[in-house]
Amino acid sequence: MLTPEAPPAGALDPAARSAAWDGLVVLCAPNNWDDVKLHDRHLAERLTEHAPVLFVDPPMSHLTRFNNPAIAESTRRPHLRMVAPRIARYTPVVAPKPSHPAMIEFTSRVVRHQLRGAVRRLGGRVHAVIATWLFVDVYGVCGEQRRVYWWTDDPVGAAAHWGADAERLGRAEERLARSSDLIVAVNEGATRRWQDRGFRAAYVPNGCDAPFFAGGDDVDPPADVHLPGPIAGFVGHINSRTDLTLLEAVADAGTSLLLIGPKDPSFEPARFDRLVERRNVAYVGAQPFEKLPSYLKLIDVGLVPYGPTEFNKWSFPLKTLEYLAAGRPVVSTSLPAVRWLDTELVTLADAPDAFAASAARVAGLARDPLLVQRRREFAARHSWAERAERFAGLLELPA
Repeated sequence: MLTPEAPPAGALDPAARSAAWDGLVVLCAPNNWDDVKLHDRHLAERLTEHAPVLFVDPPMSHLTRFNNPAIAESTRRPHLRMVAPRIARYTPVVAPKPSHPAMIEFTSRVVRHQLRGAVRRLGGRVHAVIATWLFVDVYGVCGEQRRVYWWTDDPVGAAAHWGADAERLGRAEERLARSSDLIVAVNEGATRRWQDRGFRAAYVPNGCDAPFFAGGDDVDPPADVHLPGPIAGFVGHINSRTDLTLLEAVADAGTSLLLIGPKDPSFEPARFDRLVERRNVAYVGAQPFEKLPSYLKLIDVGLVPYGPTEFNKWSFPLKTLEYLAAGRPVVSTSLPAVRWLDTELVTLADAPDAFAASAARVAGLARDPLLVQRRREFAARHSWAERAERFAGLLELPA
């Protein structure tokens, strides 16, 4: 019988009924477990120090294995399984086009039924449900004591990026907020905005896996990058959030540019192709989280090239702290979340020329041992372990 202490992977015994699952936290995550490792997986892994966790993938169609091969395995049985100590994972599989307005009511009914069954199989009492889905109501089916809306991005501000209906997103978010006991936001300004509207809200910013990135200088460099130094690096989704003018300016100034992450095919395709064709630019596409330290070992400065859009204003880029955890200086646009960090270890610049000049300047200080140590120590104070402890306190998990 598998328990929360059992080895990762493998099917979960349907008969497993263990008191060890009492106090369960059900995290209805914004991203699939098999996709790029982002804040939801980090938080789930660290929350296990405080409670067992059920990580629930976003509802997905059985056709996903054809449309998105990266997460194709998610649709295979068993849909409830152990993935790590004290973490079970459940993948709701529903009809095609699950978030289409004509399908969302049916999707919600199916997911609620499946989620109720998954929790019953685990057998423990549910302490809290953490919701991130706007259109599928997950409250009430688990018998939870706490209902928390984890606000990780501004859905209305993201509507333009997602090609979605901003009014529909706004109405759905309002319903979720009003049915929640607490809103936990990753952005300080967003937290105040919710509080000003009379909601109970708390600020827990994104963090970083500081120990994981701190060991990056001890790993082998990747074999697919051959750029002259100094090298500026950008890790993240390349899409309409990204200001290509800033990246072009860095390459124009003579600093090599390493780009790591998935690329939205519809975003500036011809312009992006011209950028990566340059001799001092390399694009390696999406990479597993486990390989990131080897790429960060190569770079001399990490970039956060996000323009002043409404969506970016309310975000909290993970990469800022991850660069610092790897010991690298950072050049970023002056996003509110980056200003909140309040450290001279991050240089702020918005104009292309200033951004490129700052990248060239701080790259020369990248390997200074004292600065490397200061960056890593700063990042360690913003670890996911610290964020999960703060989150656990807000959930009022038993000590």
